[in-house]
Amino acid sequence: MDSRVLILAPHGRDAKVIASVVCGDGFICVQCPDAPTLLAELAAGADAAILTEEVLAGGLAESLRQYLAGQPAWSDLPFVVLATRQASRRSVRATTSLQELGNLVILERPVNPETLVSAVRSALRARKRQHTTRLHLHDLNNAKQTVDSLNADLEGRIAKRTSDLASANDRLTREIADRERIQSKVVQGQKLEAIGRLTGGIAHDFNNLLHAVSLNLQFIARLSKEPRVTDYARRAKESVDRGARLTAQLLSFARAQSLMPRLHDVNAMVLNLRELIEVSVGSKVQVQLDLCEEPAWVLLDGAQFEMALLNMAVNSRDAMPDGGTMTIRTALAAGPGNAEGTRQVHISVQDTGCGIPEALQAKVFDPFFTTKAEGEGTGLGLSQVYGFANQSGGGVDIQSTEGVGTTVTLRFAQAPQAREDDDACPTAPQGPAQSEARTEVLVVEDDDAVRQGIVEGLRLLNYRVREACDGESGLRELHRRVPDLLMADYLMPGMNGAEFIAAARRLYPGIPVLMATGYADMAEVEKLVGPQSVLKKPFDLETLHTAVGNELARARA
Repeated sequence: MDSRVLILAPHGRDAKVIASVVCGDGFICVQCPDAPTLLAELAAGADAAILTEEVLAGGLAESLRQYLAGQPAWSDLPFVVLATRQASRRSVRATTSLQELGNLVILERPVNPETLVSAVRSALRARKRQHTTRLHLHDLNNAKQTVDSLNADLEGRIAKRTSDLASANDRLTREIADRERIQSKVVQGQKLEAIGRLTGGIAHDFNNLLHAVSLNLQFIARLSKEPRVTDYARRAKESVDRGARLTAQLLSFARAQSLMPRLHDVNAMVLNLRELIEVSVGSKVQVQLDLCEEPAWVLLDGAQFEMALLNMAVNSRDAMPDGGTMTIRTALAAGPGNAEGTRQVHISVQDTGCGIPEALQAKVFDPFFTTKAEGEGTGLGLSQVYGFANQSGGGVDIQSTEGVGTTVTLRFAQAPQAREDDDACPTAPQGPAQSEARTEVLVVEDDDAVRQGIVEGLRLLNYRVREACDGESGLRELHRRVPDLLMADYLMPGMNGAEFIAAARRLYPGIPVLMATGYADMAEVEKLVGPQSVLKKPFDLETLHTAVGNELARARA
């Protein structure tokens, strides 16, 4: 459709000249002799208007002003005003008249024809966009009316069926909640199982590496006469021991650690650990001890308890970045349900930190969950504490208030007080005497470096040794000749250590056995060979000497 351009230039031949320049290329020019004609054509419809400045000399006509003010929201009619070159500034009245036109382009005469045509085309493009906006607004209005109608109909239908759906919705909500609780437990179990398998495999391989390094360092220390070499070996052995402690933490995190419970007074352990805790938490945190007056005896693994207490202390430190007070407290309390005759020992770490939101407190013992900023925490500390407490037959609680602080409490059953002779260390058995030089040990281990280290160590201890790389080879060696002691790894390809020992016991029911392992299903192994016959990797020559001697002594007894 052609675009209508109105021209109001009442003096001389201005209107005809303007029309001759502008008309064409889809433009329809309408020459208006006066302002009333212009208003009538505007009412009929126009896309742009060209005015000469003389038209506005007396001010903008009231009727034109009303037309401009009454334009719809989408409309802003563009004007092109041909102005006379001014020797001085325009009067206030003339300037006001121009401003009242709104959408305005001023061209000073004499004007280049191409400039005039370009200005008109720009005005028409702007008007075309206004028409497009009008169509969009019309479509939006129609769509809104349709949506309003549909919404009204839908609301009526919903209101009609609300009473029927209410009871069904309640039932569905209850079923969803039950399903989510069950699913959460299943996912948590699967997560723990997967983490246990992962950390168990890592710990087994890492323990094998540490074991081979540890034994070879001891061989170097024994064989070298050079003091510096001995010192280097000692320092390297200390690093191996730290790696072994890290592996133990991984196993405790996976809740598959083989614990070595002994009778301990937790008051004495806390006192011995105080200096290390103070160094770990730094000078900003004041450490206070509030220990019960009575001895607090418990049966637990001392090393794992110390690690758990350190983890609790470090977590409290992280909750007090600007410093504060940490109180380590021990107390004797009644057992669960205040059962008569049962008492517990409570060990708590209390801080004055930022606290934990109530919604997160149920998750703090989950593996990899942390309330710290991303990249600042692993989420393993409290998981290790939880796993250790549960494996030790105890429990752990947490109480926290935002802005006040947090208290983490370990609970263990109180053990009878130890007698003086209970703490006496048993004398380590001596190696085989010359009359026992033919004492023979069969070592079954799939890792070549670990097997070679154990074999060399046993030979240094004056034992005769045979070796096998897996369970099948071990059984063939057993068929050849029965050894005095059988020493086997647990995780081996094909036949694992438990299956191998069961097969060996079918051949020789009374054969003494040592299970050397860095990780295992300890319940299954201890059921098979007994906890006293499990040798945890990495171990040193002295530990190997003691374990072999004790096992042979039990067999002779």
